[in-house]
Amino acid sequence: MKNLKDILYKVPVEAVFGSTDIDISTLEFDSRKVQQDSLFVAIKGTVSDGHAYISDVIKNGARVIICQEIPHVKELNVTYVQVQNSNEALAIIASNFYGNPSSKLKLIGVTGTNGKTTIASLLYSLFKKAGFKVGLLSTVKVLVDDKEFAATHTTPDSITINKFLSDMVVEGVVFCFMEVSSHGIDQMRSEGLDFDGGIFTNLSHDHLDYHASFAEYRDVKKSFFDKLPKTAFALVNIDDKNGGVMLQNTKAKKVTYALKTVADYKAKILENQLNGLLLNINNNEVWTRLIGNFNAYNLLAIYATADLLGIDTLESLRLLSELESVSGRFEYMVSEKGITAIVDYAHTPDALKNVLETINTIRTFNEKVITVVGCGGDRDKTKRPKMAHIASELSDQAIFTSDNPRTEDPATIIADMEAGVEPQNFKKTLSIVDRKQAIKTASQLADTGDIVLIAGKGHETYQEVNGVKTDFDDYKIVTTILKELEK
Repeated sequence: MKNLKDILYKVPVEAVFGSTDIDISTLEFDSRKVQQDSLFVAIKGTVSDGHAYISDVIKNGARVIICQEIPHVKELNVTYVQVQNSNEALAIIASNFYGNPSSKLKLIGVTGTNGKTTIASLLYSLFKKAGFKVGLLSTVKVLVDDKEFAATHTTPDSITINKFLSDMVVEGVVFCFMEVSSHGIDQMRSEGLDFDGGIFTNLSHDHLDYHASFAEYRDVKKSFFDKLPKTAFALVNIDDKNGGVMLQNTKAKKVTYALKTVADYKAKILENQLNGLLLNINNNEVWTRLIGNFNAYNLLAIYATADLLGIDTLESLRLLSELESVSGRFEYMVSEKGITAIVDYAHTPDALKNVLETINTIRTFNEKVITVVGCGGDRDKTKRPKMAHIASELSDQAIFTSDNPRTEDPATIIADMEAGVEPQNFKKTLSIVDRKQAIKTASQLADTGDIVLIAGKGHETYQEVNGVKTDFDDYKIVTTILKELEK
């Protein structure tokens, strides 16, 4: 039980009706989870408005209501706290409720369009190998040192974040690496957290189904850096033109990394092969198992972060050389017949372009590159023709298929994609709605030495159709198909 006075600390309160000397058992923003002595935060969501459930949660035992609009009829023995923004209030309250756990460890946030999961996950691995107790909050999974939990969102809700951070403090975690999405920033899920550093990877076309414009998407990311304290660092990819924007108003220590321009941390690609990268980082050579230009940026950000957090240079380079790719991020296997299958999460135009350009850099051009790609339903439609254009332009064969159609007709999504194909590339494309069949067709078209790229879903182990999730793992499926075809 926690006292309401304590958990309202630093919350911008506009009005209070009732006593604040009340003990609270749980925090809830989902009306279905309210129990006796709960504090309920009424949030105006995109689907429903929590204010509509205030009378129901009081019947179920809620003692405190945090809301933007006070009900006309107020119940006795219930305290109503009016705030300007319920999302902001929830984040600060959650931090207070769990004893401000983010202040008791080193919390590093990673934001940007591409690379967040790879950087956060590999930082976890590097610091774990260095002997520290480490935490991870990522798209793929949540790790409280060695304990693993399933992830549901790139940036979880404020209560979940602080609950996990609290668990990390109990476990003695020293460093936590956290993906910070634009949705999470916009919905203030990271408000009230004490960040010791922020990393900006890059910015490209994504989430324009949620954000009104690219400028708004950029400015939401920027607001994360605007709020970093003087004691934190702001590490940005200065090769991306938006890197400088992120630094404009931050109070944090400004640090840059780049492959192409002058920066505090500089890398050069010496060799780029299917079995790894040879990099020169700040005049030190290191061989890594990761592949491609985009991973050179990721590794440089990891090296810079490790340096900023006090890891010895030689130790950092040694640990970089031991890192392995994250599940669903340029994850590959070579069949007995010599066909290379690559599974990657590339679900934005820029990410798909990066992966295909990497493949085209390391290929001999005596082989075919066959790309299987789809686009998610109920998401940004403007990127669909761009994804198809890139796949058909940079591949020898492109197969358009389903990703997670959700509530949309997969054939309609594919038709949106096909609109982006240039006339000269029509003959290089196929459209197969069934994703498993599309992967099988790509595998059948491949000969020894060819490369099959399966893009869009990466680490995901399901496919969502009309609200139903069924088992679907690109990596397992292509591995099984290639083995069956070679019998």
